[in-house]
Amino acid sequence: MKRFTSILFGLASIALTACSSSGTAFNPPGHPHPLTAHFAYVVNYNCGYVSAYTINATTGALTPVAGSPFAAGTGSSGVAVDPTGKFAYVANANGGNVSAYTINATTGALTPVAGSPFAAGTGPFGVAVDSTGKFAYVANITGGDVSAYTINATTGALTAVAGSPFAAGTGPFGVAVDPTGAFAYVANNGGGVSAYTINATTGALTPVAGSPFAAGADPYGVTVDPTGKFAYVANYDSANVSAYTINATTGALTPVAGSPFAAGTGPNGVAVDPTGKFAYVTNYNSGNVSAYTINATTGALTAVAGSPFAAGNGPFGMAVGI
Repeated sequence: MKRFTSILFGLASIALTACSSSGTAFNPPGHPHPLTAHFAYVVNYNCGYVSAYTINATTGALTPVAGSPFAAGTGSSGVAVDPTGKFAYVANANGGNVSAYTINATTGALTPVAGSPFAAGTGPFGVAVDSTGKFAYVANITGGDVSAYTINATTGALTAVAGSPFAAGTGPFGVAVDPTGAFAYVANNGGGVSAYTINATTGALTPVAGSPFAAGADPYGVTVDPTGKFAYVANYDSANVSAYTINATTGALTPVAGSPFAAGTGPNGVAVDPTGKFAYVTNYNSGNVSAYTINATTGALTAVAGSPFAAGNGPFGMAVGI
């Protein structure tokens, strides 16, 4: 398993990961309240803590939050912030659990939620929060399943959904929820993409007919565009990106004509900008980022002029904010 650092910019709908990193997640756009501060959260796989920063809204510079870093579990990997910006969640791959925090809206400081960490499956890696802020999902890479939780809107505490964890494919790595909160998708690095419908009342997952859907070799990252029409999966070993149209009724995935689309070497993180016009893929082994325009009708990808663009050593995950 690769070692990495995962960075999530909460409240600003931005997340990205840097060299030797993974576990991408992002706070969905459409924050319902005026933003008074922007914060960044970094989880370090080997260190078991979360570094917190304030973001200078003019320059983008990061300043450590007082009290940072904050303790997490062992093998902290994925990170997500709920859409209200009140809570943060960290998947601890070696601890088999999820750390939950309240976020101080003024300072960005993290305070552990009572009862945290909360039990997950074996090897929790990716984590996502749905667009309503009601449910959280964790991909358990070793356990081959997905843990589902309801989120207490007042405290941020997690309660396992009845029937959780839900079966996935081999090596579930990345997890994403569509903007409507109707469907969840898991990239299984052992092969294929598991798709689920989400029970809007309970958060329970039901496999979509035909799931898992074929992808390339060793799929890692998965994302859904902001319109909920298309899904994209980065395939690490086949050096490409699978693109799908999403059936708005069933959640089923249908490959886009021309898919998969060529990427760099070792693609793993994938993101779509909040306008839905562009997609980006980090290429771990070639040290660059592939950029594409998205056909708004078909979802097909066309490489942007000059792509791929140079990045640092071993870029892993990426997301784009407003």
